[in-house]
Amino acid sequence: MTLGVLGGMGPVATAEFLRILAVKAPADVDQEHPRMIVYSHTVTPDRTTFILGKGPDPTNYIREGLETLIGWGADMLATTCNTAHYFIDQFRGELSKPVVHIIEETIKVSQQRCAEGAWLTATLGTMRTGLYQKHASDFGYDFKIPSEKMQIEIHDITDLVKAGKQEEAGERYRIVIEELWKIAKLPVVGACTELPIAYQRTGLPVEMGISCLDALAEGCIRELYKPL
Repeated sequence: MTLGVLGGMGPVATAEFLRILAVKAPADVDQEHPRMIVYSHTVTPDRTTFILGKGPDPTNYIREGLETLIGWGADMLATTCNTAHYFIDQFRGELSKPVVHIIEETIKVSQQRCAEGAWLTATLGTMRTGLYQKHASDFGYDFKIPSEKMQIEIHDITDLVKAGKQEEAGERYRIVIEELWKIAKLPVVGACTELPIAYQRTGLPVEMGISCLDALAEGCIRELYKPL
């Protein structure tokens, strides 16, 4: 089975996902690792910018990227951008190959880690669409939502990671998380693929961060290595 990865949203997060997938794969030699096709579709317009009414619609770019991967031989699809799934949800049922859905996988991990809930941190696009909350309701799960001011700061942190300013991103993310923990000491979900990278640089306990990249990798491995 071949995994098709639609990446480039952003490039650093895509590279980190591939690293995690390689580390988590139950493989001892090259030949036991997943066969993959990666399409770093960096020309895709910014997802949040469109959702906020300030830029072009990325829907056709995202769909074209996934259809291209299918045409190249992908049997299963994954996209390393949470906000992109707002658009994917609109045509997911029309794709000829299944999607390992980063949001569904992250919610599953959140439930296992902390049944009473978790803090949701994400881009403004993901937060404004209620994307995680809608999927979480299907699982009977509840997220705590940061204030509007914190949401803006968290979005800016994702941009810092995209710009290669990972240390600054980690420091600013740590400040936000410590403020959240004054309200409720719950795990923090990095629900943007840049946020797990920032969390690694916060110096905060590993077990208190829930990575959407880890969750997506684990979901892909489950499906790729599923017994025939």
